[in-house]
Amino acid sequence: MPATLKAHFEVPQPHATIGYFLLVHRFPEQFKRLFRAIYAPGNQYVVHVDKSSGAAMADDIAAFLEPYQGAVMLDRQDALWGGYSLVDAELRGMALLLKMDPRWTHYINLSGQDFPLKSQDYIRQFFAANPAKQFIRALDQRKDRPDTMNRISHMFTEARGMVAPTGIARSFLAGDTPFIGTQWKAVTRSFCQYVCHDPRAERFKTFYRNSFIADEAFFQTVIMNSGDQGEVMNDDLRMIDWVPDGDIKLRPRDYGVADFDALRFSPNLFARKFNAEDDPQILTLLERHLQSPEASTYRKPAAMPQPGLTLHTTEPVAA
Repeated sequence: MPATLKAHFEVPQPHATIGYFLLVHRFPEQFKRLFRAIYAPGNQYVVHVDKSSGAAMADDIAAFLEPYQGAVMLDRQDALWGGYSLVDAELRGMALLLKMDPRWTHYINLSGQDFPLKSQDYIRQFFAANPAKQFIRALDQRKDRPDTMNRISHMFTEARGMVAPTGIARSFLAGDTPFIGTQWKAVTRSFCQYVCHDPRAERFKTFYRNSFIADEAFFQTVIMNSGDQGEVMNDDLRMIDWVPDGDIKLRPRDYGVADFDALRFSPNLFARKFNAEDDPQILTLLERHLQSPEASTYRKPAAMPQPGLTLHTTEPVAA
């Protein structure tokens, strides 16, 4: 056969399964559309409805989840923006997922306003082809985001429904480097076991409990200062369009029908965020898209060797 320089594609076997953690605080009907889009037997699902959303919404979602095997509600607590309570909710969700089933291989967190761009078959195949990679954005906070160092250089506390500075200065953990990114991630089961149960992670929990916007830094700092967690990709697999928004500086723009082509051709697994009350049609288009061949089969690129060359590939060591 003549040599070719074109890439060929390997279709990995779908042996990865997902533990999903979903944070919900409004739009229960939109959440139900998201859940139907990501539900697949073999996956596990933990849903946290913010306590401030009210008992009626929580009861409605609990009743909706009842027929779905492997889907449970997490005990409700207030999840305060900027506070460690968001990290605490996620750690409790991770721990519950670990207890629910020993077989899931990867963990993904979502909000109730996210939506998948790929089917569950595609997503499982993707992680089967990338078994030991950690998909989480992580930047050296001192070098790349010095404007955010006040979040950890002074102590904060949660009180009366808000995060307040105490005015108490402090140093970062000796021998460790602070990292920062986004709240969103897709990481291995072994990292979840480490961050939930390994004593070496406790010092980070103690420190970040009194920080500001810990959900964008705690997991990054743990994973980057623990040398046995596999390859960190600095990618959260989300399509997000950040736009200016006053004092917060940036917020994710709501996607609409005009964005459909960009969404369906995106290589990302998920997008955020959406508001179905303002534009329900975009979710309808994406629901149809998930049935399409391009959203259903992940093909891992594999370069064909050139004549006279041998390709050597190495895989990251699993944690």
